[in-house]
Amino acid sequence: MREYLLVLFVAAATTYLLGGLVRRAAARLGAVTAIRDRDVHSAPIPRLGGLAILGGVSAAFIVATNLPFLGALPEVSGDAWAILLAGFVIALVGALDDLVDLDGITKLAGMVVAAGIVVVFGVQLNWLPLPDGTTFSLSPSLGAAVTALAIVVGAVAVNSVDGLDGLAAGVACIGAAAFFSYSYLLAIQYGLNRATTSTLITAAVTGACLGFLPHNFFPARVFMGDSGAYLIGLMLATSTISLTGYLDASALPVDGQRPNLLPALLPLILPIAVLALPFADLVMAIGRRVLAGKSPFDADRRHLHHRVHFELGHSHKAAVLILYMWAGVVAFGVVALGLWPTLVTVGGVGGAIVLAVLVTVLLPRRRLPAKLAALAPSRAKSS
Repeated sequence: MREYLLVLFVAAATTYLLGGLVRRAAARLGAVTAIRDRDVHSAPIPRLGGLAILGGVSAAFIVATNLPFLGALPEVSGDAWAILLAGFVIALVGALDDLVDLDGITKLAGMVVAAGIVVVFGVQLNWLPLPDGTTFSLSPSLGAAVTALAIVVGAVAVNSVDGLDGLAAGVACIGAAAFFSYSYLLAIQYGLNRATTSTLITAAVTGACLGFLPHNFFPARVFMGDSGAYLIGLMLATSTISLTGYLDASALPVDGQRPNLLPALLPLILPIAVLALPFADLVMAIGRRVLAGKSPFDADRRHLHHRVHFELGHSHKAAVLILYMWAGVVAFGVVALGLWPTLVTVGGVGGAIVLAVLVTVLLPRRRLPAKLAALAPSRAKSS
């Protein structure tokens, strides 16, 4: 655990120190988010913050692969370098988009190239657990396709939740911390090796997001941009892929006549649970725009975070903190239910959900300024 804490600290410190440098560089390069009618900011905000996150993750990986515990296993260090190389590629694609606004096909191609690097170096899904206690083996080509799809979907999902200051970084931090807790506690519970690629990735991502939040929380001084969202999405996806590949179905504990595949199934469920709200919001947004005869990529103010901020009347900070709370309840709730499936756990998770609902609905709200109230989506139009 001490080496993982060191990895987290290195990632956090490096990202924090690079945040100011990246902010100034982005301003000089013109990589700023211009003020639009639907925005709440009063001044342009520099982007490219994802490069600071990339620097933090890179420093953490370099330190980790030179430590006696994490660096001793060639499969861990080898996977880490492959994933870091893919991270450089996908962050570069995002940075170029932040600078010159790439078209969708070019961005998708860049994501696929990054996913291809991961696959070429052997980090891919080889089998999937099924709910009936059996496994489904994936051919090399099918495994590569599923791996690439997971990386692309992860990048898009993180990007879709990046709508309020600090929201994407905080949700990703909570999700990475939950995944770290799961993979580390799973190793302890079943006597597995605690040095895994998945645990290393999530420790580094947690630290990098913590180091970035002081620059990005409301009022933001720098945005992570597509470079950061794509990078974090790739890291979360590869942590899922590497953990599932690390678990051997034949070595899992037996429940009756079949292996208990819940430990292997949970890594697939957890990222979906963490990003369930962004996924649902993205699907609803596309459907809403298509039904209105608009492009699916047209921006609007009817996303989930906008509704919490405007329709429920919570302040910018309160809306972000409420969504943090929901991300934590869902992510750590799934981890708790997966590791300790008891009535006490079910009751605790259920109580946390009820509390989250009450806080969301009953938390004292403030009156929005006239400018922001005018931008709020009307209930009539959104119904």
